[in-house]
Formats: sequence, structure tokens, C-alpha cells
Amino acid sequence: MLEQGVRQAILDLQRRGQSVRAIARALQVSRAAVRDVLRRGSAAVPRLARPEKALEHREDILRLLRECAGSFTRVHEELTKAGLPLSYPALTAFCRRHGIGQAPTPAVGHYDFAPGQERQHDTSPHDVHLGGTVRRVQTASLVLAYSRLLFFQFYPQFRRFEGKAFLTEAFRYLDGVCQTCLIDNTHVVVLKGTGRDMIPVPEMAAFAERFGFTFVAHALGDANRSGRVERMFRFIERGFLPGRRFPDWAEANRQARGWCDRVNARLKRQLKATPRELFAIEHPALRRLPRWIPEPYLLHERLVDVEGYITLHTNHYSVPTAFIGRRLEVRETQDRVVIYAGPREITTHAREVEPRSRYVFRAEHRPPRGQGWRHEREPFPEEHALRRLLPEIEVYLAALKRRGKLQTTLALRQLLRMAREYPREPLLAAIQTAAHYGLYDLGRLERMVLRGIATTYFQLPLSLDPPPGEPDDEPTDGRTPAAPEEPAPAPDGREPA
Repeated sequence: MLEQGVRQAILDLQRRGQSVRAIARALQVSRAAVRDVLRRGSAAVPRLARPEKALEHREDILRLLRECAGSFTRVHEELTKAGLPLSYPALTAFCRRHGIGQAPTPAVGHYDFAPGQERQHDTSPHDVHLGGTVRRVQTASLVLAYSRLLFFQFYPQFRRFEGKAFLTEAFRYLDGVCQTCLIDNTHVVVLKGTGRDMIPVPEMAAFAERFGFTFVAHALGDANRSGRVERMFRFIERGFLPGRRFPDWAEANRQARGWCDRVNARLKRQLKATPRELFAIEHPALRRLPRWIPEPYLLHERLVDVEGYITLHTNHYSVPTAFIGRRLEVRETQDRVVIYAGPREITTHAREVEPRSRYVFRAEHRPPRGQGWRHEREPFPEEHALRRLLPEIEVYLAALKRRGKLQTTLALRQLLRMAREYPREPLLAAIQTAAHYGLYDLGRLERMVLRGIATTYFQLPLSLDPPPGEPDDEPTDGRTPAAPEEPAPAPDGREPA
């Protein structure tokens, strides 16, 4: 059948006065075809009117299509059972020509992005050979809209914690952040709304504010808007996963990172360049990373059991036995489990990615058999001061900490006060006597010190004779004057005023 352009040429040549033979020779067509076009007098290509076997069964096809939930395979099976000799290609061609069971294909859009303007992020489930079995994993992918640079990782599940961990790792891989991050309407980021009306959850909004970007969601049904990242999932399925076996999660993500390095350095025909070459242009337009990037973590509170373990997702992690029975703070990062007692870090373990009831143990958390746990504490500040003032009382100080009646801090403070207030010799003598008799009551020790001070520093002269040159105060009646009464000592042993 002649094309419309050839038919139009035949009509034009006929208007110029050319004969049928000349037109046929010029256009390399038959004279019968030229006469047919001239007889019709139009350049429009006529439609072939062929009989359709399925036309008389149109109503049956429509009914079966509703009953079979739109499956043309089931419709063909039912028509074959009814005795209609119609092939499957003939059925589908008839339905296409008459618009049965098929929606018109919408035109795709075209999007242009400036360097550093947008990156697209999404997740997709895949079946992966991991640890000797085939299991379903979540593949998180991120693609730069301008340079098409790719980065992806595998996770057993994808929550907000995994989302922040993946994006943080991707930002480090890219060494920068785009202005916007396009996502689908996932509950990991979206609090409410869709498309332009999307409102992110406060946790993810704070994460985006820290790095200086905003989350943007495409409208419902507009998957073409995120076509760059959606296309990469098929690329991963066909180019990375077939034939690969991974012993664990760490090895799977390590190989995924290495594969990204290779494909990002590979030439793309539609770009006429490699993603790495385009990324060299895009990198200066990216926003710089913060000076300090905090590691995302999940916060838990756990009680140390009698075996010296804390339990997290059915896995058990050892802690020093000194913390048995105490509540500790547990921070779960992507690779580690960090255990804190207040503001101090106690220990760190490698994180078990999946709940498998495993025991993670460190040998230094258990003392050798036959030896008790010795918890070494830092010396008190009062103890440092006492050792500087009275280095001779080291033995008594150690015994006081073990056997004193008062709390250790209060006892050290009281002894430090005596060392600062009383003379050195009486205090050392009293402490030496107390150590000899095993006396650790600081109240009695202080009375001994006061008694020693009273007998050493405040003795009165034994002779009451007046010094020479002074008048004699003796009475003239020859009686001996009575000796003045010595004042009674104070109850605490101090000299009265």
C-alpha cells in the first residue's frame, strides 16, 4: 500500500500535466497504483475493511472481561471453552482497536535539573542470597538528578532510624548535600499530606534542617517524577544481584558500595559522559557537610540481669558484673551497641543486625575464676589533700576507708578539717595511738587530739613565788596565803578563757 506522501506526489504530478506512465516511472510504482490514486482523488490512505471474527462476540468479551478481573488470558480460555476459534493475538488486537480493557497511555514528562538542585531517594524490596538462604531485603537507593551518580545499601527493614543512617552514609559518600530530596509518599518521612501539601514528621524535618536540605514528595500517581531513582532499581536487579552470594550484611553493603564506584565511572550513552565526570561539575554546587556529623542512634533503657547481660532485640550483650541490677542507657547505632552509665561510656559491642537470640561477650567483663571483681575507684579529692598534708597516715587512711563508721566521704572531710585546724604533732600522736588500738571513731580521735593539745601547749608554771624586785603580797599576820584555785577544764578539754 502506498504511503500518503507518495499519493500526494502522484496528485501533484497529475496537476502538472504528467501522464500516468511518466508518473509511474518517476515514482517507481505501478501504473495500476497510479490510476487507483487518481480515481480516488485523495492522498489519504484508505483503511482496509476486513471482517473480524470477534466483532459478533463483542458483548461476550466485555462480560468475560468484567468477570475475569481484566485478565485477557482468562477471557481467551473461556472463549475457547465456548467454541470460538479465536487466537490470543487476535483477541488482544481486537481489544486494542476497539479500546476494550485498555486505558490510553499518557505522555511522559521531561525534567531538567541544575547541578546540586535535587537528589532522588526511594526503597524497593529484593530477594537476595544472604547467609546461605534467599531472603527479602529492603534496598535503599539515592541518585543525583543531574549527574546520575548512584549509591545504594541493603537493610532488613527500613524505618526512620535506617533512613537517617542511610542518608548520613550517602552524604559522606557524596561529600555534600543537594538542596532538595525527592521521595515518594512514604510514612518514613511523611506525617500527613501528599505532593506539595506533604508535611514531614518532626524527627525527619530536624534531620533535614541539620544538613540544610528539604524533603519534597511527588504527587500521587506521578511516578515519572522520580524516574531517575526508579530506573536504577531495575539496573540493580539486572546488573548487580544475579549470581551474587553474600555471607552477611556487612559484606553485601561493602560489595554494593564497590559496584557503585565502578558503574559511576562507566560511560552512559544518553549522557555522553560518565556520572563521575558530571559529578565533578556538580560537586561545587552541593552544600557542604557540617563540621560534626552525629551518628544516628536509637535510645533504649535496659536492666542488667543476674548473668551480667542486657537484652536488645532478643540479642544479649555483656557488661561488667559491677553493674548487675542497675538500669543503663543503651544507644543502638548502625554498626555498634554503646552502653552508658549516666554520662560515662561503659562498653561497646558490634551490633547484631537481626534478632537471633545471640550472646555477645567480652572477656574483660568477667574476672578470672576464683577471683572476685575488684572495682577500682578514683581517689577522693579529700584523700589527695590529706596525703599532701600528712603523708605519714597512709596506713591509717586506708584502714579508715575500710572500717570507719561514717560514710567514706564524710570521714575524709572530718579528718581533713582536723589536719587543717590542729597542730601537726598532737594530731600525729593521736593518730598513731588510734592506729595501734584500732580506733576509727573520729569523734574520740578528736578528743584525744584536744587532750594532747591541752597538756602540751597550755601548762601553768609550778612555782608561785613572785619575781625578784616586786613587793611581797604576804599578809602581816604571819599566815600563809591560800593557793588560788585552778579553774576547771572545759568539757571538751579546751583551756577556759
